[in-house]
Amino acid sequence: MIKVVGVIPARLRSTRLKEKVLEPICGRPMIQHVWERAKQAEKLTDLIVACDDPRIEMCVRNFGGKAFLTRLDHPNGTSRVAEIAGRVSAEVFVNIQADEPMIHPQAINALADVFAHHAETDVATLAVRCRERADYENPNVVKVICDERGDAIYFSRSPIPFYRDGIGESFSYLKHLGIYGYRKDFLLQFVGWKPGILEGAEKLEQLRILERGFKIRVLETPYDSFSVDTLEDLRFVEQKLKNRSVHGTAKAG
Repeated sequence: MIKVVGVIPARLRSTRLKEKVLEPICGRPMIQHVWERAKQAEKLTDLIVACDDPRIEMCVRNFGGKAFLTRLDHPNGTSRVAEIAGRVSAEVFVNIQADEPMIHPQAINALADVFAHHAETDVATLAVRCRERADYENPNVVKVICDERGDAIYFSRSPIPFYRDGIGESFSYLKHLGIYGYRKDFLLQFVGWKPGILEGAEKLEQLRILERGFKIRVLETPYDSFSVDTLEDLRFVEQKLKNRSVHGTAKAG
């Protein structure tokens, strides 16, 4: 069995919702919700919050989690995960977003399983089949198209594929979910590459991998997720979690 470490990169400052990882949802900080759900993924051999501020570190330790302080100069969460990869012994590292308190543990398990059964896979991510036209046209919703093997051809904020003859009843697309698994050596190599033209245009760092000619395995999952960027998002998630609690499915429903 390979060792798979989940890493939740968490920074205190955020653009649209100040200190959002510490914002309470149903009486517990958002980072705790993410931790508790990720902790249910039994394919993870360890789970670490990689944070940039002692307040997050103390918060995580107070609810019984594990947190490491990382450097302040990381340009993104992937770079923060790579710092942990350089300090921890494991074959695979899963980057779990700190602002997705509804992440499903089975989605994390599926990602970990890819590396256990496919030695040729260096990086993998998840996508969910969707049919909402508004999201398909929304540039904040990232879409992905794949080849027959399930490897990514391209990720875009634009509607892909483009339906030249119009959208019919069978319309669907793959919405990309922002969770990744990396083999350690590949991750440490990847963060040292300079961004390419496509990444600069779309502002999607995974395009750096495709531009270099490497493969990204995309797993289709039934478990959608939801990132919290605004106060409205926070209230939406809180109501969702309250509803699940009332119906007895708070753990991972």
